[in-house]
Amino acid sequence: MAKTDLGIIMNGVTGRMGTNQHLIRSIVAIREQGGVTLPSGDVIMPDPILVGRNEDKLKALAIAHNISRWSTDLDECLADPYNKIYFDSQTTLRRADAVKKAIAAGKHIYCEKPTATDIESALELAELAEEAGVKNGVVQDKLFLPGILKLKRLIDAGFFGEILSVRMEFGYWVFEGDWQEGQRPSWNYRKEDGGGIIVDMFPHWRYVIDNLFGNISSVTCLGATHIPKRVDEKGTPYECTADDAAYAIFQLENGVIVQANSSWAVRVDRDDLLTIQVDGVQGSAVAGLRDCKVQHRVNTPKPVWNPDVPNPFNFQEQWENVPDNQMFENAFKIQWEEFIKHVADDSPFPWDLFEGVKGIQLAEVGLQSWDEKRWLEIPKLKGES
Repeated sequence: MAKTDLGIIMNGVTGRMGTNQHLIRSIVAIREQGGVTLPSGDVIMPDPILVGRNEDKLKALAIAHNISRWSTDLDECLADPYNKIYFDSQTTLRRADAVKKAIAAGKHIYCEKPTATDIESALELAELAEEAGVKNGVVQDKLFLPGILKLKRLIDAGFFGEILSVRMEFGYWVFEGDWQEGQRPSWNYRKEDGGGIIVDMFPHWRYVIDNLFGNISSVTCLGATHIPKRVDEKGTPYECTADDAAYAIFQLENGVIVQANSSWAVRVDRDDLLTIQVDGVQGSAVAGLRDCKVQHRVNTPKPVWNPDVPNPFNFQEQWENVPDNQMFENAFKIQWEEFIKHVADDSPFPWDLFEGVKGIQLAEVGLQSWDEKRWLEIPKLKGES
């Protein structure tokens, strides 16, 4: 059994998502477990170099997590042949140019979504990576969440019979920053900085819907900026120019209807920040981030509309939990391990940059639908039948 170090450039990991999910809960966790074991028994040990603009933050982060390498010089890192993978979790506006550089340097590419700010730029990245022959992937973490994996288990087992419809509810209240600090960065609420919930969340909904329920054929979307003014990290008030909520209906090629509400201006009265209800002829399920509950047709109650008497049913108690039946690891970590295997021994990795293009396409069509106040078809992309 051989152990091989794998140099990984991690650009933008001083941000919330980059630090918590990609560095600490993925790469650091993989290092602490002893690396990624390949089918051959060989082990790949990720050796990250943290890259960004603030040397003090990078140094502190590296020291805190026993990482020996950090740099503010991306070009120097890309020029080093030891570094085989380039990972990007910067703000969306900075991503495409850095990924282009990395492709030109012959690095394998793994990056957060959205991969670019528009479909043309995203498609260019995918085509450049294909032409360069570098392996590439985009983060699609929600496919590996325990709740989603349980939902996929139900679908594969035929639990629902014919699936009729899906309702997705996502969101929570993000504080405005005046009397309580906001939980999300201020650029999320400025369109000129790449912000907006449609650009942020529709790429997620694209891969979740595509992989679980079927291909999207058309969409109607209404966006909103419910909170017009917020206060940034420095205490400075600013105008919100991006959407903080979106209300969409997706029609799938197989006839399934998906409703998806996304909002950073909603208070939560449901089981989780994201819930997905699937209704089929034979049964229904509601999945959250970690849990999933079901109700089969034989256990379905028979309510009758009568507002003149108290409701006789406790609907919440009439569902059964789907058991874990396995150990679930961090969703980001699982996909990181799959990409490392893909680079090291060519293991399958279907979530490439072309998949990332689909997510941006849905966001763009959603924005266009909102602007034009009408249903729009989803055009076919390169290689789609």
